[in-house]
Amino acid sequence: MEFLVSVILSILHKKPKSENYRHAKRYWKKHAPVYSFSRTILIVTLLFLYIPLFVIIIFSFNKSEGAHFTGVSFRWYEELFLHSGELWMSLLYSAIVAIVSAIIATILGSLAAIGVSWYKFFGKGYIQSVSFLPMVLPEVIMGVSLLIFLSGIHMNLGLGTIIIAHTTFCLPFVYLMVSSRVDEFDYSIIEASHDLGATESQTLFKVIIPAIMPGILSGFMMSITLSIEDFVITSLVNGNVETLPIFVYNMIRHGVSPVINALSFVLIMMIGLVAILLRKGLKSFAAGH
Repeated sequence: MEFLVSVILSILHKKPKSENYRHAKRYWKKHAPVYSFSRTILIVTLLFLYIPLFVIIIFSFNKSEGAHFTGVSFRWYEELFLHSGELWMSLLYSAIVAIVSAIIATILGSLAAIGVSWYKFFGKGYIQSVSFLPMVLPEVIMGVSLLIFLSGIHMNLGLGTIIIAHTTFCLPFVYLMVSSRVDEFDYSIIEASHDLGATESQTLFKVIIPAIMPGILSGFMMSITLSIEDFVITSLVNGNVETLPIFVYNMIRHGVSPVINALSFVLIMMIGLVAILLRKGLKSFAAGH
């Protein structure tokens, strides 16, 4: 609750800009070159990324199913919210997998980052090197290896195996983000907590974790994003459970339905709202700790 309050307050409260800032901004706008190669590349990249999204949004209001825009209609949103139970069930499966795997990966990755960064033990360098392996391996190799392992231990494929697989490939990303935060940590704070009589567990939960919380939250959000959009690994270990990417793939095999366009627009709006809420909230949270 405290974090949500800080997010809302940081959005509503804007710090006034200094006179030097305003003067430098006016000077740059006045003397900035008309043509810039880097600016051109930026514009081209943004157009490449966002034009397909705008096309999806426009055609989500298309009256017909074809590739030609024939008029504005909300029939596909009606179809989405009233007659697409299987689609919402696949989205629910994706949400469950994403949240559970992100929580597990965040806990394990954060503790691993703290332990590997601050403690000396045999095989530390080996663990640091191997921990990044899932990030560079092709997804099909990871998926096949997980499938062989799960079949070897005679585990039935389903929602549980998807969670295990997603936790496996999300873990290195959390570890990397938290490690970068731990490396910038001031060790004198830990010494001060020990001098004041704090135990190891008290230092961990009241000093270390609050200080690296921005890295933990970033890893958590990254894990949710990676889990929701994954298709290759999920398709190999899902059994009969259809997450959203698999459901969409099975649907477009018989032709692209405009219902997918409507769902895409709804998800874009939801993700955009979350991004706006977290953008300044994470900054204020980090500054406060």
